[in-house]
Amino acid sequence: MDDDNRQFSRCEPADAAPPVCLDCAECQIEETSPAPGTSSQSATGRHRRALWITFALTFSYFIVEVVAGFLTNSLALLADAAHMLTDVGGLALALFASWMASKPATAGKSYGYYRVEILAALVNGVVLFLVSFYILYEGYRRFQAPPEVASLPMLGVAVVGLAVNLFGMWNLHRGSSESLNVQGAFLEVVSDTLGSLGVIAAAGIMAATGWYYADPIFSVLIGLFILPRTWKLMSRAVHILLEGTPSHIDLKELKGVMCSVPGVRMVHHLHVWTITSGMHALSGHVVLADGIPSHEAQLILEEVHSRLRKDFELGHTTIQVEYTPLSEKEPGP
Repeated sequence: MDDDNRQFSRCEPADAAPPVCLDCAECQIEETSPAPGTSSQSATGRHRRALWITFALTFSYFIVEVVAGFLTNSLALLADAAHMLTDVGGLALALFASWMASKPATAGKSYGYYRVEILAALVNGVVLFLVSFYILYEGYRRFQAPPEVASLPMLGVAVVGLAVNLFGMWNLHRGSSESLNVQGAFLEVVSDTLGSLGVIAAAGIMAATGWYYADPIFSVLIGLFILPRTWKLMSRAVHILLEGTPSHIDLKELKGVMCSVPGVRMVHHLHVWTITSGMHALSGHVVLADGIPSHEAQLILEEVHSRLRKDFELGHTTIQVEYTPLSEKEPGP
């Protein structure tokens, strides 16, 4: 098996004694250098600096927005501040998950802590989902008796918030396409950007016309925009935690590519799953004809690994070889 495509365990006792079994306390899990096209660092880890910058700006503005929301009596501003709080918590959680994912694998956690990033994305989604429902409820309540709102101070605060959120979007945009964890933080910033736009629109309408229904209306629009996007984020996180097949991989097509390698008679017990965003793994059995020399079987196996890397960007693969007599009838598809 190609060493670039698998993990191996090696015992290194302090007294340089011969290697012992993998179950002993001295055994340490070590990973080979990443396969071409892969990285031992998670996608979130590559964008940690962007997360820190966005976190600092978002937290500072959150404090300003809460104070301004109470002073102006604006639900839209407080709704945006509540959403901003989820941004702050989400960014903090993303940073924590990124730090955890950078910790090395151990005998007890052979995959490392990469899945913490997916758990963080799920928690962010759940919190954002609940906040959206609260905004909808509060907006409905204020429809009954819309209070007077200090629209001009509200407008000034919202403009500052829009600038902060636009910078945050730009800062996290690249990482959002690579990491579900960063995507969760990015989605919250995008939603808050639209929230700031809604607050600006509501403040402008109230300043020009005195129609205070604009405040709860735009609050409800913010909540309705957030809900479906957080649902999608949560669905993707749950799919990964349930070890579902990555969305960009067709298992039937993948099996066909493996079977197309000369010498492979059958593929079964095939599983593909995601460890964390951008880091996928595969395990399966390939059946070769009985009597194939070991060196030829090794070449066939290397070709299978090569095609998996090239066609599906799968660098972490574990494949077991089995043999069947040449006279045995091959099963149908």
